Amino acid sequence: MAVSGDGFCTSAWSGFLLNMKHALEFAWAHTLAILFIFTGKLSLVFCNCGFLYITMAYITHDLTGVNAVTSIWGPIVLVGFITFIAASVFLGLFNNTVIAMMTCLCVDVDLNSEPKYGPPTFHDALDGFKHEKKEDAIKSGGWANDAENSGNQV
Repeated sequence: MAVSGDGFCTSAWSGFLLNMKHALEFAWAHTLAILFIFTGKLSLVFCNCGFLYITMAYITHDLTGVNAVTSIWGPIVLVGFITFIAASVFLGLFNNTVIAMMTCLCVDVDLNSEPKYGPPTFHDALDGFKHEKKEDAIKSGGWANDAENSGNQV
């Protein structure tokens, strides 16, 4: 709806057709996003549980002494569960961002037969896959310089 200005049903159908036309690209991007999200969740859970153990063992001395915890696993499981839920909420936004960027790229490719819009560094990266040599966009002034030269508004 935001790209074409059509109604909901027409836009939903167009989005479905776009997903079917570029199914492999969407699947690859989604798979990479899921991999990074899962890695991030595991890293956050292990780091938080490790910090909990270090805090209880060496800072508050809750594992030894008069008020010692009988088992460390209860607090570790609780912190791990809460961390996993929080990381799922925040890292889930990354997946939505990847799908939105893929949708914009696919619309651009469908309308122009190749990517036309986006920062020059993106186009340099695509040209690198095509084995074409092109001037480095960052050295030439980047996106702002490209917009001034082409007359497009940023």
